Amino acid sequence: MLKANFKKQLHTFELDIDFQADLEVLGILGPSGCGKSMTLKCIAGIETPDSGYIELDGVVLYDSARKINLSPQKRHVGYLFQHYALFPTMSVEQNLLTGIRPDQAKDSREKSKQVLQTLKLEGVEKKKPHLLSGGQRQRVALGRILLNSPHILMLDEPLSALDQFLKWRVQLDLLELFERWQKTVLLVTHNREEIFQLCDSVTVLTDGKNDAKQTVTELFSAPQSLSAGVLAGYRNFSKIEIIDLEKGLFTALDWGVTLDSPKLTQNALHCGAFSQSLKVLGETDQETQNVIPVACLHQFGKMENESLVCSTPGGDTGNSILYIELHKGETLPPGKSESFHVSIPAQDLIFFNG
Repeated sequence: MLKANFKKQLHTFELDIDFQADLEVLGILGPSGCGKSMTLKCIAGIETPDSGYIELDGVVLYDSARKINLSPQKRHVGYLFQHYALFPTMSVEQNLLTGIRPDQAKDSREKSKQVLQTLKLEGVEKKKPHLLSGGQRQRVALGRILLNSPHILMLDEPLSALDQFLKWRVQLDLLELFERWQKTVLLVTHNREEIFQLCDSVTVLTDGKNDAKQTVTELFSAPQSLSAGVLAGYRNFSKIEIIDLEKGLFTALDWGVTLDSPKLTQNALHCGAFSQSLKVLGETDQETQNVIPVACLHQFGKMENESLVCSTPGGDTGNSILYIELHKGETLPPGKSESFHVSIPAQDLIFFNG
């Protein structure tokens, strides 16, 4: 288990981290520049927090109060950098062997061979990194880490350097690795698809401060903050003003309409909805709940999906805009500049306190 509770002053904000990770794949999700990589560096011992506490499997790695700060070599942390940090003049086999600690040098060649087999790198042992594919280079970097028998594996944007063609294959490789690993994994990313496909739980990091850990399912169904909602894929937001809490009535100020939902909470300041939640109403549609009159500003899409960008009674810029994603099997979307109505099912609305 990892316990991380520390602070570090950065250029424009203070990094304020507080989470625990068990035997799971914990995603650290956040936009660029929010402190994700620095969080890993502090845990690895590459950077030193200003204050706080870090513990891994019962061993204190850092404690400012007791002046404990173990060196990176003593932390037994496996850290995969964004660009893998392979030695360009060394072969695959030589790069792997640099991951062997002196106390584990015995049978290093045999261990290296096992890692080559496990990560499907047989046949490229003598090649230099520039002759490998992006996926192969990543597996070499992972193999070097695994040879060091770390107690935790930390991956910093592991798929960001790969093109879309390779990405799905490497995702499968990572899933297989995580299933065999059975230890704590931290995965830093700004991509919600990677969180959905690879992680068990997630903590969202915004301007240096993380939300409470939640399951991946909870992130997409009930994000804890407005910034978490954006990262989870909610594109439609509005400030709200509560009219009748008991009846669930409120005004969506940015959209210029009154809506209702049993999920409305007393402290709610914003509401949000997925693009797929909005439904285009036909002329004979009798549904009246949460109807919003809109006009189509832009329409684009190919094959089976259509995306609409629509104005609302609240305006045609900023959060007043509604983004709608439709399957062509649904009600046919209108043409550009045409007015129509959409509805938001009450259960599909979500509310944020900030």
